[in-house]
Amino acid sequence: MKNIQKGFTLIELMIVVAIIAILAAIALPAYQDYIARSQVTTGLSEITGAKTAYEVGVNEGQPNGYYIAANMGLAGATARCGAQGVLAPNPDGSQNGALTCTLIGNPRVNGAIVNLNRLADGNWTCTVTNRPGTWKAAYLPGGCTAP
Repeated sequence: MKNIQKGFTLIELMIVVAIIAILAAIALPAYQDYIARSQVTTGLSEITGAKTAYEVGVNEGQPNGYYIAANMGLAGATARCGAQGVLAPNPDGSQNGALTCTLIGNPRVNGAIVNLNRLADGNWTCTVTNRPGTWKAAYLPGGCTAP
């Protein structure tokens, strides 16, 4: 009478575990990069909505006291932006305004500052400053630069 083998051998199980470990070693860093980029993009999106209120203030000639987070529709602090700030433009044009978000969250982006800078011609640029040592260029949202 023959014995019929049932189940897997130890070698087969070890090969499966090794394959899973290799796949995890590749996927985990990519996933961490994805999370970091999404957090930077979320910070940018949280302050982007304030551009409209900012432009209204500029067009109406509002004084510097108008340019505060509450008037721009910013919460001041959120789960993604530890601090949201507004830099008022100088009436003489010597300083352009800006909207800022200081990121909190993933250690790869924690402390980085997303800046929406208003130029004198009314256009906006996006920069990311104060980047931590673990920063990668891949974390930048489309249209942003890291000077």
